Amino acid sequence: MKTVFALAAIAALASKVSAASCWANRLGYQCCKGNTVVYTDSDGKWGVENGNWCGIVDGTQQNATCWSQPLGYPCCQSTSDVIYTDSDGDWGVENGNWCGIIKGGSTGGGTGGGSTTPGEQYTISGNPFSGVEFYINPYYVEEVDNAIAQMTDSSLKAKAEKMKTYPNAIWLDNIKNMQSWLQPNLEKALAQQSGSKKVLTVFVVYDLPGRDCHAMASNGELLANDSDAQRYKTEYIDVIEEQLKKYKSQPIVLIIEPDSLANMVTNIETTPACAESQDYYFDGHAYLLKKFGVLQHVAMYLDIGHAFWLGWDDNREKAAKVYKKVIDSGSPGKVRGFVDNVANYTPWEDPTLSRGPDTEWNPCPDEKRYLEAMYKDFTSAGIKSVYFVSDSSRNGHKTDRKHPGEWCNQTGVGIGARPQANPISGMDYLDAFYWIKPLGESDGTSDESAERYDGYCGHDTAMKPAPEAGQWFQAHFEQGLENANPPL
Repeated sequence: MKTVFALAAIAALASKVSAASCWANRLGYQCCKGNTVVYTDSDGKWGVENGNWCGIVDGTQQNATCWSQPLGYPCCQSTSDVIYTDSDGDWGVENGNWCGIIKGGSTGGGTGGGSTTPGEQYTISGNPFSGVEFYINPYYVEEVDNAIAQMTDSSLKAKAEKMKTYPNAIWLDNIKNMQSWLQPNLEKALAQQSGSKKVLTVFVVYDLPGRDCHAMASNGELLANDSDAQRYKTEYIDVIEEQLKKYKSQPIVLIIEPDSLANMVTNIETTPACAESQDYYFDGHAYLLKKFGVLQHVAMYLDIGHAFWLGWDDNREKAAKVYKKVIDSGSPGKVRGFVDNVANYTPWEDPTLSRGPDTEWNPCPDEKRYLEAMYKDFTSAGIKSVYFVSDSSRNGHKTDRKHPGEWCNQTGVGIGARPQANPISGMDYLDAFYWIKPLGESDGTSDESAERYDGYCGHDTAMKPAPEAGQWFQAHFEQGLENANPPL
């Protein structure tokens, strides 16, 4: 019997050593050279290198609840006798099979010394960006590292290194990405909290049925029909709600469905796709407001486009009615306020522009004047909470666009104001500048043969050649660094 057991153990050991060499290989992925954890699931810890997922094999796996599971082995249930030890940990044998011996340690993959077990309920009081630490998006750090590897100019590399110290929003732009990015980043943010200092994480909720109905480059996975509307609720919003409720001890900001309601203000009558999406947009907003708007540690900001979308008097008047209706439909859920200039290039201030033929008589030719006007219009319409977050990720330098409505990969781009709370004296209703759209991620492809090609990405002032929306655009990133204002 002992001989049979020994032979079985040796065979299992040989299998185990083979699996441990790179456990991700059996799933069709490479193993990482580094150890930056971006996502953790039942298979193991994952990183991103060269734009591809890779598996992380190191001693940190011993901190997991059952660290040997990612290697294809259960943790021991009834034995603590160590038969074999390697770089992964201590191994025992149960029922003739190898199992990992748990030594203890914290549960989960967070870093920073904090707990990854959610604590007491946190309640946002006032500006959610104030008095907190901003969470740094590890996926963007990885993207920037890859970008630096392509640079030869030492000055440009130094500027790029600084980009890794600033936060930006994490886009939950389809069901798969939501499942991949939401929980792991919430856990890492929680682990970074120490003492009374909270870590704020900002997510973009972006997957409405018929999403971005007036554009091609940013269309989503869900169509404007009843079946996909149900998927949006059950597979997307409900799953987000579950995770938000779990991580109740930390502040969370949600940027809600960029471009959607602005399309409902201006494009219903001229764009058939927007007319077809209207009911699903309104119903989707009502549903998510009721779900997220009652959570004490969550603050929501509805997207209001930008100055050269809704800045004209008649558009602002109509917008006030639309947004009031949407907010009322989500009762008892509440919103903190609104977000402007998401993924756009309109400067915060542009004293060279005034209401006249050059601006098509727009009284709000920059974002500052736009928010000043929107604040008056929204409060007059009876909206109770009117605060703003302005996306300053790409509006630090006046771009080369011939018309302020140009939006795709604009040449002359420059990083704008750094993320900060209460950035403008005298504008108490401006909660923050924040980087919602990460510099370097494309707005859309310039390939005219591509299915998602949008004509705006072929305009003279759009940088070319450009990859698909969301993919890394090195030249655009480098120009944004060079034109940063304030300088990096």
